[in-house]
Amino acid sequence: MNAKLVPPTVFYTLLLLSVVSHIVVPTVMLIRPPYSFILGLPLILFGACLNIWADALFKKRNTPVKPMEMPVAFVTDGPFRISRHPMYLGMAAILLGVAVLLGSILPFTFPILFVALMERLFVPLEEENLERAFGDDYRAYKQRVRRWI
Repeated sequence: MNAKLVPPTVFYTLLLLSVVSHIVVPTVMLIRPPYSFILGLPLILFGACLNIWADALFKKRNTPVKPMEMPVAFVTDGPFRISRHPMYLGMAAILLGVAVLLGSILPFTFPILFVALMERLFVPLEEENLERAFGDDYRAYKQRVRRWI
């Protein structure tokens, strides 16, 4: 895997594409203001808070955030109690919130694409590393906590 291709790079690229596609490609508006703001902003805030919380737990335990690096701590508290990948969930929520905020149809493709790319490019490697590092503890965690939500 290319070291420059990390989840934040994918996230920011898709975020930019969401905004550009909304501006450049005129499409059907699914949600209009004020509803787009009422629904979109809480999703963005939720996603940002989820990312900050999960990232803070990784920093607190001095374990790397990058999926290609071997973890040194097994984080199962906070948002990791309900999702094995809350950072990806947070990024997906932000992308969905931006799509709702923009209101046009094209940006709604990017949260779906983000989840598909995470599932294909990062989640398998991450879960393999976690299983290698934490063995039966991680396998038991996988049985009780869902991958996304």
